[in-house]
Amino acid sequence: MADHLAGVAESAEAAGFDQITVMDHYFALGPGDAYRAPMLEAYTALGFIAARTSRMRLGAMVTGVMYRYPGILIKQVTTLNVLSKGRGFLGIGAAWHEHEHRAFGVPFPSVKERFERLEETLRIAHQAWSGDAQPFHGKYYSLEEPYLSPPAVSKPRPRILIGGSGERKTLRLVAQYADACHLNTSDLGEARRKLDVLRAHCADVGRNDGEIEKTCGVRMDIATDGSNVQEVIDRFAAAGEAGFDLVTTALPQVYTLEAIHLFGDKVIPALSGVGSKAVPVTQD
Repeated sequence: MADHLAGVAESAEAAGFDQITVMDHYFALGPGDAYRAPMLEAYTALGFIAARTSRMRLGAMVTGVMYRYPGILIKQVTTLNVLSKGRGFLGIGAAWHEHEHRAFGVPFPSVKERFERLEETLRIAHQAWSGDAQPFHGKYYSLEEPYLSPPAVSKPRPRILIGGSGERKTLRLVAQYADACHLNTSDLGEARRKLDVLRAHCADVGRNDGEIEKTCGVRMDIATDGSNVQEVIDRFAAAGEAGFDLVTTALPQVYTLEAIHLFGDKVIPALSGVGSKAVPVTQD
C-alpha cells in the first residue's frame, strides 16, 4: 500500500495537479461491509505524502471536528505545514459518520453541539496560529497554553477550509473564519445560489468574499480509454464559470495511475486559464 500511495502522489504532482487530499475517515465508505476495506489514517498518510512531493497543497477533505481535541489537531496541522514547507492546510467540518464515531469510541453529540464545537475549534485555530498562547476557555474546550513551536510556515496562518453547504451555519462559519469553502454538488445552478448565500454572510460580517477560495467537488469519472475527456473538460470548465476557483474529484482506479495520466495529458492543459483546477482525492 505504501508504494501505491507514493506512486499516486508522485504521479499527480508530475501531472500538474495543484492539491492532493485524503478523507479523514477511519472506515472506508460504502454500503454493507464496504467499510471493512483498507482505510489509512489521514494525518499519518498526509505526512507520508508530504515526504514524496514538493509542490502540491496537502490536507484532509475534511477532518471531522469530533475526531481530535482542537489543540492536538492544530498541532498536527502545524507539523504538516512545517514539514511540507507551507503546503499543509486545515480542512474541517461538523462530522457526520456516526458508525465510525461509535466504533472507535468517539463521542457523537447532536448536530447543534457539533457545530458549536466546530466554531470553538476555529476560534482556537485563529488564536493559536496568531501566536497567542494565552488560555482559551470556551463552552466545550479549555486550553491553558496553546503554544506552537515550531510555528507554522504559512503566513498569516495555514489555510483553513470548511467543508459543507449548510446555509445557516456552515456558510456563516466560512464567512467568519475560513480561507476556503468546499461544496459538493451535482447542480451548478444550486452551487451558484450557495455562493450567493456565502456572499450575503460575508456582507453581514464585513468581509470581502473575494478573500475566500471557492472549491467544489465534482463526481465524474474519466473513462480510462479517454473516450469522455471532452465531457470532463466541459464539466470542469463550467464549474470555473460558475464561480469556483478549484475543482476536486475522486479519480477512478487511482492506483493504476491511468486516470492521473489522462488528466495530466488532456484535461489540465485544456483547463489552463479557465479558472478551475482539478484535484485528485486519493482515498475514496
